[in-house]
Amino acid sequence: MQILIVKLSSLGDLFHALPAVHALREGLGATVDWVTHTGYVEIVKNFSDVRRVIGFSRREWARQSRSFLHELRRERYDLIVDLQGLTKSALVARLARGPRRIGPSYHRELARLFYTEVAGQRNKQRHAVEEALDVVSHLGLPLPATPEFPVVFPKKTFSATPPRIALAPCSRWVTKNWPAARFIEVARALRERTGATFFLVGAPEDQAVCGAIAAALGADAVDLSGRTSLVELGSVLQAMDLALTVDSGPMHIAAAVGVPVLALFGPTDPQRTGPYGPQHRVISVKIENCAACFRDRCRRGDLACMERITPDRVVAAALEMLHL
Repeated sequence: MQILIVKLSSLGDLFHALPAVHALREGLGATVDWVTHTGYVEIVKNFSDVRRVIGFSRREWARQSRSFLHELRRERYDLIVDLQGLTKSALVARLARGPRRIGPSYHRELARLFYTEVAGQRNKQRHAVEEALDVVSHLGLPLPATPEFPVVFPKKTFSATPPRIALAPCSRWVTKNWPAARFIEVARALRERTGATFFLVGAPEDQAVCGAIAAALGADAVDLSGRTSLVELGSVLQAMDLALTVDSGPMHIAAAVGVPVLALFGPTDPQRTGPYGPQHRVISVKIENCAACFRDRCRRGDLACMERITPDRVVAAALEMLHL
């Protein structure tokens, strides 16, 4: 059996889909191809269950449509599964060759028009990993007792003194960010207690914040922000003992490769998009009519949901997770 997965973005969402894809491949004895945005092709190539990755460029669609359609329609699939649920992804599923197109319960826009069936009932009060697993139940396959994230990045070793702690202080939303001064305070306390080495990770636009934190920590910090590809970022995170993050792409990568994640959450909901698995921990502050507002601009103007997370609380949780 041949299966095509359509999951175009975002970085975290790709990893949320992994347990469902793994269960499909195992349960059906299938080969799996995957369509994703061109920026994520190299990282999806590291997903162990995937045979072939097809890049979709929304910006270069007019110029590359012929080559994309050639790759998309090169195989005839027994099953096409759209785990994105948008009009764009559903149209990609429709353009692929195959008689059966399954969409997710959380489909939006005009996506339903392009599916032959939908998996599961809409229920947003659960984690995105569990939503994606609806397709497994829909096909009559057993749900995994423990969802697996089969991804392996090239091995990277560090001579730095353990424990090695990744710091991911930035996200695309300013409302999800914790002050750099707090990261510095926490890192200094952890260094004093554990002798840890810190690795700052992030995108090129995060370099000012990450660089300031690294400079404040001195020789015990390595600033890798803007200096790694996504695959190299995966290799770095794979070698860590702990990841201290805000709600961001590095958080999802670290969780998927089995590194314990201590995540700080404010305007988003960790029950839906937090690091998945019992080895991880989330710190958040409940503020009436505020926390989990899903806004990229703070309507209160004080970023209270993040500002009220105290360094002492983060240090204590990190020490527990490091078993120190």
